[in-house]
Amino acid sequence: MSNDENVDVTVVGAGPVGLVLAAELALSGASVRVLERLAEPETSLKAQGINMPTAEALDRRGLLPAAEQVQRDVLERVGTYGRAPEPGDRRAPDARFTGHFAGMVLDPDLVDWADPDIAAHTAAAGARMVPQRELEALLAEHVAGLGVPVHRGVEVTGLHDTGDGVLVDTTDGPVRTGWLVGCDGGHSAVRRLAGIAFPGTAPELTGYQAVVDIADPEKLANGWTWSSAGAYRCGPQPGRVAIVEFDDPPADRSTPITLEDVQASLRRVSGTDVTLTALRATPTRWTDNTRQAAAYRSGRVLLAGDAAHVHPPFGGQGLNLGVGDAMNLGWKLGAVVAGWAPEGLLDTYDVERRPVGAWVMDWTRGQIAVLRGDLKSAALRGVVADLLGTRDGTTYAVRKISGVDQRVDLPGDHPLVGRHAPDLWLADGSRLADHGHGGGFLLLDRTPDGGFARLATAWAGRVTTVTDDHATPTGVLVRPDGVVAWACDTTDSAGLADALHRWTGTPVREPVG
Repeated sequence: MSNDENVDVTVVGAGPVGLVLAAELALSGASVRVLERLAEPETSLKAQGINMPTAEALDRRGLLPAAEQVQRDVLERVGTYGRAPEPGDRRAPDARFTGHFAGMVLDPDLVDWADPDIAAHTAAAGARMVPQRELEALLAEHVAGLGVPVHRGVEVTGLHDTGDGVLVDTTDGPVRTGWLVGCDGGHSAVRRLAGIAFPGTAPELTGYQAVVDIADPEKLANGWTWSSAGAYRCGPQPGRVAIVEFDDPPADRSTPITLEDVQASLRRVSGTDVTLTALRATPTRWTDNTRQAAAYRSGRVLLAGDAAHVHPPFGGQGLNLGVGDAMNLGWKLGAVVAGWAPEGLLDTYDVERRPVGAWVMDWTRGQIAVLRGDLKSAALRGVVADLLGTRDGTTYAVRKISGVDQRVDLPGDHPLVGRHAPDLWLADGSRLADHGHGGGFLLLDRTPDGGFARLATAWAGRVTTVTDDHATPTGVLVRPDGVVAWACDTTDSAGLADALHRWTGTPVREPVG
């Protein structure tokens, strides 16, 4: 690493969040470096799928085919509905990824797939079952293709915000950067060194995820099973176990996990003398520690992903929440670096992402409450199970888990404003998302005279205009993070100029009416 090079942005953390952020910044024209404490990519078990906004983010950047191939490989391994295929089973695997709530798997046959929000987001459904490890590898290749250097084995030890940049002390020497973004996890060194508070609720449980060899699997039940000591799950992949103990959090989460640790925990929760003979993947230990940073920005230091919020890992929401942070922050910080947006634009990052983070924290807290082994929680679990056994209940949960009903509070009356852009198919057979591989804003113009496109020429270089045959909506302005900033069903451009000024800065030439 060249310590003399002063880059626009230094991203700390080379997990999916840091890699997405680095890629978005590079697409905006910023110079970027990534620093990662670990010498090699992490191999421990993490999230096993992504939500629709994350899949659509990959789609907009041209990564959908690679992500779809990952899903095909996963489905081939685990088979239909997550079961290993039986010999001679030629049924096509079911890709309708629904997820679970507190271990209660949602039945895809109960989902109303015609629900307007669900039906509007299907083009990227073939990339939902992308595990975190494979996603990280895909993103690392994407970042390398954009020329962003990733420096591994480098730990941040100090920082000083000078007002016009940040001086960063690292184990590889000091570096200077215009902006510093901590994507370095729940124990973020960047957050700590920046003095940003991390309030929330302390952990009360210990959980494990592992893939093991089991000498006597007949002693364990399939799926989630509850006891007074906690809950455990076997499957869907052979040998995969998840365990939750409601006793106390671990004294030190960083202590290496042994086969004996996993076996002892599984025995306590299952009430059996089951014997485990080998670990087949690096296990993980987790808690229900739930916290949110008091601020996502302090001067020229920002936070994203687990550095900004931590919560129980149920449903893999943390990965998706972090990618959403990176997509939101990436284009905004890139615009500030490029000089066409004021620093005030960065204030909208905290405003827009904090409510989503707070919702995920409550969603996962609710699952912990339902998971507990006491009689009151068992009664509540029964009520929730009844609700999830209905068409409306399952559809509601799938909408939440998939992220299709997420909304940002933006000005505008059109129902699409503030939502993630739906699948918008064009007359030439392409989709609007196909035109977003280079980043930037997308404007769909379906007016007969191209009036919206003419207006947007004043922001050439920041807005890509796509014209199409007349249909509704007639006009849609999509931010680089996939959020609709403006939309209409008529040929009236009222509001478009305001949206362009608000989000894409001062025009490079006089707007054409």
